[in-house]
Amino acid sequence: MKLSEVKARLQNLEQLDFVLPNSQKVERHFHVTEVGMITKNFIDCGGKIRNEKVVNFQLWSADDVDHRLEPKKLMNIITLSEKALGIEDLEVEVEYQAETIGKYGLEFENGHFVLTTKFTDCLAKDNCGIPVEKPKMKLSELQAKMESCCTPESGCC
Repeated sequence: MKLSEVKARLQNLEQLDFVLPNSQKVERHFHVTEVGMITKNFIDCGGKIRNEKVVNFQLWSADDVDHRLEPKKLMNIITLSEKALGIEDLEVEVEYQAETIGKYGLEFENGHFVLTTKFTDCLAKDNCGIPVEKPKMKLSELQAKMESCCTPESGCC
């Protein structure tokens, strides 16, 4: 989800909720402790130089259980961050404390912001020597496929 979509969703919300990938809600007394733009410059395992940018929100739950961040307040924080930091309309990544700091993608469903799981991946599969996985097929399926393509009616002869 891009920052512009987050801002559009905030316009119509009365309360702010974030839901973890396991469907558990982030505590209602969370804070957004950071809004920023993260730039990552790196070389992948194939030797290609890459550059990624994301908008980053950091959620944090404190002991002040009476705290409630309202959508308008988050909108103000985003607006200030855009001006002060030159934040662009990029994909939003959310950091949230679990066993360690977790990084999540962000979607919007049923009136809630939903944290989505992110995965590591090889960006240079064609270059780093990992064999391409061949599709698995049952022998009976292969035999049926062979029989259907080489019949007199198939036109292959």
